[in-house]
Formats: sequence, C-alpha cells, structure tokens
Amino acid sequence: MSTEDVSASLASASSSAARDAAQTAIRGNRKKTPWVGIWSTVGIGFIVIYCLAPFYWMGVSSPRPDDEIFENTWWPRHPTFDNYGAVFSSGNHFGRGLINSLIVSVVVTVVALVVATFASYALARLDFRGKSALLLVVLATSMFPLVAIIVPLLKNFSDWGWTNTYQAMIIPDLSFSLPLAVWNLTSFFRQMPQELEQSAMVDGCTPGQAFRKIILPIAAPGIFTTAIIIFIGAWNEFLVAVTMIINSNMQPATVMLSKFTGDSQFNTPFGSQMAAGVIMTLPLVIMVLLFQRRIVAGLAAGGIKQ
Repeated sequence: MSTEDVSASLASASSSAARDAAQTAIRGNRKKTPWVGIWSTVGIGFIVIYCLAPFYWMGVSSPRPDDEIFENTWWPRHPTFDNYGAVFSSGNHFGRGLINSLIVSVVVTVVALVVATFASYALARLDFRGKSALLLVVLATSMFPLVAIIVPLLKNFSDWGWTNTYQAMIIPDLSFSLPLAVWNLTSFFRQMPQELEQSAMVDGCTPGQAFRKIILPIAAPGIFTTAIIIFIGAWNEFLVAVTMIINSNMQPATVMLSKFTGDSQFNTPFGSQMAAGVIMTLPLVIMVLLFQRRIVAGLAAGGIKQ
C-alpha cells in the first residue's frame, strides 16, 4: 500500500470518527433539550407567580368585608365594593391625590425625556475631553440615598417657599430620573451607526432634520422604555411627598394611602387600603400595555442591522 493510500485511509477514518462523535453529541443534546425546556418553563412560571402573587392577593382582599379581611380563602365569600366606595369618600380626598400623582408623574416624565434625549444624543455622538468623566458624574448623582439629602432639600425649599407646591415634588424626582434616563439613552444611541445621519445629510437633510426624522423614530423603543421606568418611579414616589407636602389638597395618592384611618386608632381599614392599592396599580398596568405595543412596533419598524 502506498503512502497516499495510507493517508487517504487515515483521513477517511478520522472523518468517520468525527461524524460519529457529532451525531452522538446531537443525540445527547436532543435528549437534554426536553429537560431544558421543562426547567425553563418552571423557572418562568415561578417568576410570574412570585411577581403577581402580591397583586393577586391585594385584588382578592379588596372586595372582602371587614369581618372577612383576614380569611385565607382564594376568593371572598361575600364580595362587596364598599371598600372602593370608602376610598373615594369625601374624607379621604383620594381622587385629588390621584390627580396630583398624575400631574407630577407626567411632568417629570416629559421633562426628563426631553432633556435626556438631547443630552444623550450629544454624549453618544460628540467627542470631547472629559466625556467619560461626565458620564460617571451623571451616574454617581443617582447613587446618593434620598434619605441623606431629604433634610437639606426641606431646608432649602422651606426658605424658598416651595413647600406644599408641585415643584417640591417634581425637582427631586427629576434629580433621580434624569441620570437614569441619560445613561440608558446614551447606551441606546451609541448602538446606532453614524451612517444614518450621514446618509440623511447627503440626501439634503440638515442635522436637526436628520435627528428628528431619522434618529427619533428609530430610537422610539429606547425612549418609550425609559418613559415607562421614569413614570413608574415618579408615580410610586413617597418619601419626598410625605416630607415636603403637608396640605392635603396637594398630597399625591401614595401619601393619602398611608393616612387612611378607620373608626378608631385600633381599627386599620385594610380593605380600603387594598382597594386603593388596586386603583393605584391599574394605571401602571395600562401604561405598560400601551407602551409595550409602541415598543414592539418600533422594534419591528426600526430594526437596524449593523
């Protein structure tokens, strides 16, 4: 047998062994795949149950009468909507609190998005000295604990006459929402190729028109996702509002919820509190569903292959 025949035989044997090993690995992966799918399903189900269980229990407890509020049944035996009526009674002013929360949340979201969009685009596209340090400063400002700065804020706002005003809630919320929005949108704009603006300007667009007509529609998924995060944070804010706002007509819903009282100091209206919690959570759920459609549409229409 010649050297060429030996080499050919060895090559054929090695290729057959490699093919057999690959087929064995594929069969092994096929055997493992069902278990991977099962464990993934179990993990996702556990996360969903863990996240939704408190909201389910709050929703189930809200229609319970006071004498059944501590029962552990999966559904109330005698459901009633008296707790929801008590939430909007004249003594609670909860409707006014919802309006105040909506005003603060919308203003914080709009202002933070407008400022963060332009700032993030500049940070992502412009090269200047100290840009990395500036980004670190922006991120560091959101790391200060609110409890540590609430007293200086109260002192300054009292001197300026800002207590019991909307700006006393909006400005502190902006100071924590803006760094997060700038950081998220900067990372999003960096992923967009600069050829988009260059191609638009070749076709006759000004830099402003390229940003408005090309970049903003493509950046819609990141902008709407950031808007959801900012709105939820402003809607759920409690510490600043309970510290700065004393007038009941200016208090948001989170503060009013904490001040629900029963017939006496020993009677806590758990049913009314659960009903108010459901009412406060529903706008967030609706907001997420509405923006989710926009996010999916933006991802489908503005997908970029870099």
